[in-house]
Amino acid sequence: MHGIRSGTIGLVVPTIDHAIFAEVIQAFSDAVEGHGFTILVASHGYNLEREYSVLRKFLEHRVDGVALIGLDHSDETYNLVERQGIPAITVWNYDAQSVLPCVGADNRQAGAIAAQHLVDLGHRKVALVFPPTKDNDRARDRLTGAQSVLETAGVQTPDGASIETLYSISDAKRVVTEMLSNAPALTAILCGNDVLAVGALYAARQCGLRVPLDISIIGIGDFKGSKEMEPALTTVRLPARRIGHLAGEQLAQSIVQQSKDTTRTSCEIELVDRQTCSTPRQTTP
Repeated sequence: MHGIRSGTIGLVVPTIDHAIFAEVIQAFSDAVEGHGFTILVASHGYNLEREYSVLRKFLEHRVDGVALIGLDHSDETYNLVERQGIPAITVWNYDAQSVLPCVGADNRQAGAIAAQHLVDLGHRKVALVFPPTKDNDRARDRLTGAQSVLETAGVQTPDGASIETLYSISDAKRVVTEMLSNAPALTAILCGNDVLAVGALYAARQCGLRVPLDISIIGIGDFKGSKEMEPALTTVRLPARRIGHLAGEQLAQSIVQQSKDTTRTSCEIELVDRQTCSTPRQTTP
């Protein structure tokens, strides 16, 4: 299936509906363009069977390399990449033991940093609002990291205050509004990404809560617009542009040099403390 060089690289992402992967895609595209490649982009809607089908289509078009998001992929996808011997890379999540070369961040650490910030501020009633974790290692690792820190600190997540919702501001607003109505003792909400954090912020306002005076909200990602929100969103920054650029450079060079790439690159993350988190106004026993 893979043969004559086409000058194209296939990039398969879970979604292009939101800004979650926009910076990664742009930086990746800019990097490979510098080596004479054009990218083909397709989304699979968090469906790993569909991802496999998309990958087959890309190989039928004789792309010179492929990039996949995250580390959760079907055995069929991994086997296809191996059989075809095509240069491939995974982007966004770092794991020293990843099957394919990877460039990304430690998402478990990202969740832990967000949780530790709330713990350090004195929060003891923390809600968790995350995207579905099935077939999504980024969300799953962030949740695991956050839960580990909260459990170690003895922080309680009240019944009904650990929820999953789609990558949607409106869906997040709806489920968080319902959650706040049933769990009024909450002092903070930890969201698995900034999209959900925006929805949580709107939900808090709808419930008459002031952020951060009545409830603190923290996200993960630091997407475009998070800094410009009112109040500006406290979040854990994942260096999206750097991840995309390094992944593009790494994959393009392995294609041009016809070398087998085994590099696994971890990019640093950091807490960005803005205006949506503060010490709890009162601690409910």
